[in-house]
Amino acid sequence: MADVPADVPQNCPGTSSSEAGKGTACQGCPNQSICASGANSAPDPAIEEVKEKLSTVKHKLLVLSGKGGVGKSTFSAQLAYGLAEDEDKQIALLDVDLCGPSIPKMMGLENEQVHHSGSGWSPVYVEDNLAVMSIGFLINSPDDAIIWRGPKKNGMIKQFLRDVDWGEVDYLIVDTPPGTSDEHLSVVQYLSTACIDGAVIITTPQEVSLQDVRKEINFCRKVNVPIIGIVENMSGFICPKCKNKSQIFPPTTGGSEKMCNDLGIPLLGSIPLDEAIGRTCDSGKSFLTNVPDSPAVFSYRKIIQRIQEFCDQKNR
Repeated sequence: MADVPADVPQNCPGTSSSEAGKGTACQGCPNQSICASGANSAPDPAIEEVKEKLSTVKHKLLVLSGKGGVGKSTFSAQLAYGLAEDEDKQIALLDVDLCGPSIPKMMGLENEQVHHSGSGWSPVYVEDNLAVMSIGFLINSPDDAIIWRGPKKNGMIKQFLRDVDWGEVDYLIVDTPPGTSDEHLSVVQYLSTACIDGAVIITTPQEVSLQDVRKEINFCRKVNVPIIGIVENMSGFICPKCKNKSQIFPPTTGGSEKMCNDLGIPLLGSIPLDEAIGRTCDSGKSFLTNVPDSPAVFSYRKIIQRIQEFCDQKNR
């Protein structure tokens, strides 16, 4: 996927599209003849540049969800916080949810800015061993809307993967937007030679969410991204007084457990609802360390351990 010049038509299909140089949107574009010739269909040199840049990153994890609002970014943030509790590990969190960047808020980094150096963009640090990069650091206000078409999104993701100076990192967590769109294809393409360890897919128990998770699973299989497992979020509510569990989102078709059994995919764990999760995310703090006795924290820690075991197994 080559860079898209700034002077292309608004509805540019992208240089890697089969319609490049042929579609009606291409009429009058100064790059039409180049795109139509197929000259841009060669492998993007940025793929090798990304591989070189991320050669110092041991493990690369994608966090995916089929549907929005299931807690994907919340999980990404807590995964980063949890892994960073080991002070000997260096953790990086990359937010490629370009139109809904919530990671700066959840990590307590609102109003922070990215600095440029000779070696690239410097990420923003939560702690000495936890670095974050997000488009949220590049806009003037959290309320500013990112209104971009595919090619411009692809260019931004390329910059994030190629130009951020992470240094030596043990885990790079990539928080993606929901669905299977441009951003996902860009991430997978640019990381194709950099060895993605695998994807963690987030869902909630009800069938309306599981339907989209099955699409996400098919996406991973088509682009050859290993699936580490499924995390069922908002899996019931445990009353803090009586300890009884209520199903706020009933698993009408058997929930994630049945789906995972049917598809032969690991269920990493189920995380119950806890109002403290939202409270700590809104205040930019770690839920794991601020509410250590919550049943949800116990679930998080088991899931994080299973992800670490998966990555360790791949190193053998």
